[in-house]
Amino acid sequence: MRSLPPRTARRLLLPVFSLILVVLGAIFTLVSILGILAAPLTSRRRALRLSAFALNYCAVELVAIVAAVFLWLRRALPGRLGLASEEEWTMAHESLLGWALGRVLSAGRRCLGFHVVVADSSDATALTGDHPVLVLARHGGPGDSFALVHLLLTRYNRRPHIVLKDTLQLDPLIDLLLNRLGGCFLPSAAGDRPDVTDRLAAMARSLGPRDVLLLFPEGANWTPHRRRRAIDRLHRDRKLDAARVADLMDHVLPPRPGGVFACLEARPGLRVVVVAHAGLDKVVSARQGWDLLPIRTPMKVRAWPTAEVPQDRDALLPWLTLEWAVVDEWIDAFHANALTS
Repeated sequence: MRSLPPRTARRLLLPVFSLILVVLGAIFTLVSILGILAAPLTSRRRALRLSAFALNYCAVELVAIVAAVFLWLRRALPGRLGLASEEEWTMAHESLLGWALGRVLSAGRRCLGFHVVVADSSDATALTGDHPVLVLARHGGPGDSFALVHLLLTRYNRRPHIVLKDTLQLDPLIDLLLNRLGGCFLPSAAGDRPDVTDRLAAMARSLGPRDVLLLFPEGANWTPHRRRRAIDRLHRDRKLDAARVADLMDHVLPPRPGGVFACLEARPGLRVVVVAHAGLDKVVSARQGWDLLPIRTPMKVRAWPTAEVPQDRDALLPWLTLEWAVVDEWIDAFHANALTS
């Protein structure tokens, strides 16, 4: 059974989505005005902060949808106004995605206090150069995927090909831009099915200079409940060694190896970079997010190239597990330092 409408239906519904954004924008404008009036009565101004951010988000989404439709029309036009080549089409969408993410993150900083810091210990050379890269990123906390994609686009001048859940296509902007930029939308319960790993392998083989394949091996946002459930699943599947190792790592979910291995086997020699982050990963509920406002702790990001990828398939799982143990150790050190500072 389909989890979302087919692509044609989603495109036909774009005017409806746009109208909904206009209505929501009007509502958030009214709430923001009320928040300004009530501001002298509260020091943290949480309602005002959230409504102002939501208003900015709706505005960015609406403008970007209109721009994406305009780009589609330009592709059909001949001559100087048209987009003559595939490269022009791709670069135009990269620019639009970078602009939209930049505006959302800027609004997050102004309204909520959300900001991103690259750790001093991050390897400055990990993502430089023109060679294709497979990025294995930890997934936890609000806004992490937005921030990571923006870093890849702007700081490292990379062209991201992102693997994410298919239900995110219900957001019209994500649907339009990431499908046009070669994103890979997977069913939520895809696991390591052959059709899924085949798609990831094809993506890895197609990577060109400046391309980066962004993969979240955990498959979902980290929460204590998901961690416990993943460990229990390993026990049920009689993967007792993997369960014992996962039980030792408090801050990450056990990585799912199928997609990673498919990419590496399809593209031998592909450079692999791990990206870890911490700061907002402990926010796992709306109530915790509300209590945190305004955000004073940055989302800190660290990237490093992995150890040499083993050629023997049997050695790949220990290699990936060790890399994820390093991620867990770095996050643990981050939170320990935050408690003592």
